[in-house]
Amino acid sequence: MAPAMAQTVVYVGDTTPLSVAAVPGNTYQWELYSDGSFNFAEVTGNCPASSAVFAGGNTGPSVNVKWLNSGTCFFKVTAYDPVHCTNNLKIGMIVVEAAALPTATFTPPDPICRGETGSLSVVLAGTGPWNINYTDGVNTWTVAAIATTPYVVTVSPKTTTNYWITQVTDKNGTCTIPSQSVTLQVNSKPASSNIYLYQP
Repeated sequence: MAPAMAQTVVYVGDTTPLSVAAVPGNTYQWELYSDGSFNFAEVTGNCPASSAVFAGGNTGPSVNVKWLNSGTCFFKVTAYDPVHCTNNLKIGMIVVEAAALPTATFTPPDPICRGETGSLSVVLAGTGPWNINYTDGVNTWTVAAIATTPYVVTVSPKTTTNYWITQVTDKNGTCTIPSQSVTLQVNSKPASSNIYLYQP
C-alpha cells in the first residue's frame, strides 16, 4: 500500500466504503480526523462521533463510514506487518456536503385526441420515496410515496394544456423550484363521414 492522498465528495447521511489492496499477513486500522494540520503518523483519530462514525468497525482492508455532518474530514489507514510493525500509511480527505435536494421533471408527452387520457412521465432524482405536486396553472395535484423513477401520471384535459411540477420531496428535503413546463397537445377528433362517396 503506497502512501497517497485522495479526495472524495459525499453527502450527509451517506455511508461510504473505503478500502485498500490487502497484502497477505497484514492487518489494517482506520482512523478519522476533523483536522489535517498535523502529522498523521503521530496523532490518533480525533473526529467526533457527531460528524462521522465507522459502520461495522475500523479494522480490515475495507471499512464503511457514515457521514453525519457537513464539513471536511480526513481518514488514515495504517497497515501493520505480521510482527505488528507499521508497514505503511494512506491518508485521504473527504468533503461532506449537505444532502442534495431532489429534482423532478416531466418528459414531453405524446399528443392525444379530445376525450382520451394522456400520460405524463416524471423523471425523479434523489432518494425515494418521493412526493410531488404538479399543476396545470389552475389545479394542483399531489402524488405521494413514489417508489420508482420514471413514474407516470395520467391526465384528461379537454384542451391543449401545460403541466409542470411545483414541489418534490424526498428523505433529504424539499425542492420548491418549479420544473420546466411541458405541453400536452389535445387534438380534435376528425368528423365522421361515409366510407363511400355514393350509397349502394
